[in-house]
Amino acid sequence: MLVGKTLKNRYKILQVIGSGGFGDTYLAQDIDLPGHPACVVKQLKPKDTSSNILPIAKSLFEREAEYLYKLGNAHSQIPKLYAHFEENREFFLVQEFIDGHSLAEEILVGQKLSEPATINLLLEILEVLAFVHQHNAIHRDIKLANLMRRRQDGKIVLIDFGAVKDISVLGTDSQGNTNVTVSIGSPGYMPSEQARGKPRLSSDVYAVGMIGIQALTGITPDSLQEDANTGEILWRNYAEVSDTFAEVL
Repeated sequence: MLVGKTLKNRYKILQVIGSGGFGDTYLAQDIDLPGHPACVVKQLKPKDTSSNILPIAKSLFEREAEYLYKLGNAHSQIPKLYAHFEENREFFLVQEFIDGHSLAEEILVGQKLSEPATINLLLEILEVLAFVHQHNAIHRDIKLANLMRRRQDGKIVLIDFGAVKDISVLGTDSQGNTNVTVSIGSPGYMPSEQARGKPRLSSDVYAVGMIGIQALTGITPDSLQEDANTGEILWRNYAEVSDTFAEVL
């Protein structure tokens, strides 16, 4: 564990924030700057140590740095990248700390949001997502935990670009499907084409739709039943919703 250590003689690690399949995330402070502001340090550390996993993890990590740098500098609702370096043969990236809470603390299981509140929420998410898509990126892990409500202005910030895919570098077959083999995403929020490793821009839109359904029903996406024939999610009878908005979802 890195807690208590200082990387690059600059980033002092304070505590663990989270841990995922490809690495750990820490809260740190930048001791070079006045007031020692908070930042987030991500360490690339795949749980699976087999030789073929590291190159995949490293390419996702490099891509995350690239996209944060490109998108974070151009949009206030995407974290900025501060640094990206290798130390003691380990890889790190340092990004802006978002002071706030995740939407998982707003959209609670068993509690329903009204239709107007749900519409406002989805509009807020889609505004940021539209910007990401304009840059030909598929986020691939849109879920409540990756959407932060920033304390200072109440705006939604889209975090965790570790799974982002650049459409321009993906090949497509005759049906227009992208030929990526790594399946990344979260069950319930991830559409079938993404689960098969062929994400599209619309895969992110599907995830936003599932957040809308979760907000209206108070039920987590992976707990909802599907129509055996069509694969369509069965949710209408759990929500008070107009036909118009239900059609949109």
